[in-house]
Amino acid sequence: MPKKTERLEVGVQYAGKRRDLPRKAQVRAWVHAAANANGERAGRITVRFVGQREGRRLNREYRGQDDATNVLSFAYALEPLLCGDLVLCAPVLAREAAAQDKSLEAHCAHLVVHGVLHLQAYDHDAGEQQASEMEGLERRILGALGYPDPYRGDVD
Repeated sequence: MPKKTERLEVGVQYAGKRRDLPRKAQVRAWVHAAANANGERAGRITVRFVGQREGRRLNREYRGQDDATNVLSFAYALEPLLCGDLVLCAPVLAREAAAQDKSLEAHCAHLVVHGVLHLQAYDHDAGEQQASEMEGLERRILGALGYPDPYRGDVD
């Protein structure tokens, strides 16, 4: 019988060579902060940074949209363990960060936190109240990590 996971295990993968992407330790810290914002969580989350082609293929296959998006969240379990994958498209993140006059690091932190909240069933498309709750939680988590409000001056 497999041993039960009693902590949050975070794997980080890079599909390409991009020196400007955050280090694995940073990504793990962001995942832990978002997953544990409302109490300790155990489980397994993998974060994968991909290129334009893989990002587009996954978005087309799973969401029916024929373009690359910034983050895709694949939730496999919420209880008793939080299990899921996040896929972040590095070129999209870089373009968005530049367009929004944000550092790539801060934008990556925001999208990792955003994705982890989706893994926990937060859904900003489920109405104004949930969107407001999710954004508030993102602001709190990112502020605790030392990042500015990701929605201040947002161009989306």
